Amino acid sequence: MQIGFIGLGNMGSAMALNLVKAGHDVRAWNRSKAAQDSVPGVTLAKRAADAFQADAVFTMLSDDHAIREVILDAGLLASAQPGLTHVVTSTISVAFARELELLHEEAGLGYVSAPVLGRPNVAASGQLNILAAGRADAVAAIEPLLASLGKKVWRLGENPARANAAKLACNMMIAMAIEAMAEGVVLTESVGLDRADFFELILGTLFSGRAYESYSTQITERSFEPGFKAELALKDMRLATEAGNEIGRTLPMLEAVREGLSKAVSAGFGKKDWSIMADMTIRDGDSLASSESNPEKK
Repeated sequence: MQIGFIGLGNMGSAMALNLVKAGHDVRAWNRSKAAQDSVPGVTLAKRAADAFQADAVFTMLSDDHAIREVILDAGLLASAQPGLTHVVTSTISVAFARELELLHEEAGLGYVSAPVLGRPNVAASGQLNILAAGRADAVAAIEPLLASLGKKVWRLGENPARANAAKLACNMMIAMAIEAMAEGVVLTESVGLDRADFFELILGTLFSGRAYESYSTQITERSFEPGFKAELALKDMRLATEAGNEIGRTLPMLEAVREGLSKAVSAGFGKKDWSIMADMTIRDGDSLASSESNPEKK
């Protein structure tokens, strides 16, 4: 198939490369030329509009605003190849997903929300979990493509917003798990229990699972090189808050982790992994600057 791809960041590059490996003709466009040069086998498009001249086009941009600017404001839906299916794999707001569904319907194009679960290394190995929702015919048209990107496609029905709400809920719950582990460390380290021993206990009894396994290691090692940047996680918590507000609900645990991420970003750690919020909780909001200037605290 002829595939367009917009957004060659760490996630997008890995996904585009897997589409190439699956034998598809991939034409990609990215706002930064540096990223374009890093994906072998991908044909580089001079304009974003060129990526919409295909059987399907994937979008992996950072947020609602980026998609609106690159695609909607530029009128790409009106000039798209007839019969094209647009697959938005970005984490976007529930409200924007509804807007995109309507605009694609008006343009006579297929639209599928397909946000993904997994870090760039997971994307590179083709082991993403893909949350897909949209009209049955649109999902069926691109499901073979999704199969080359992930280990499982979770079909969530014909309402695209379902996939976006599910992705926001997943990220929200991971943030809550990170904060829960941090607060557990606050209590146990106060009586001299090493955090590695505490995490071995909880992983072996009550809280086994990928999020706990992955982020407990980062908290133990105080290793916060980005897999998922804190500034992007804060964006997702804001979108989850907006979704709650839309139905008239306040979610207290969400408010707590959003505040923690906001403090981390405000302290200058937006480019660090979002698990940096755990380090700030454990040290009662102190910045990493003190530990970085004093290696004995690392």
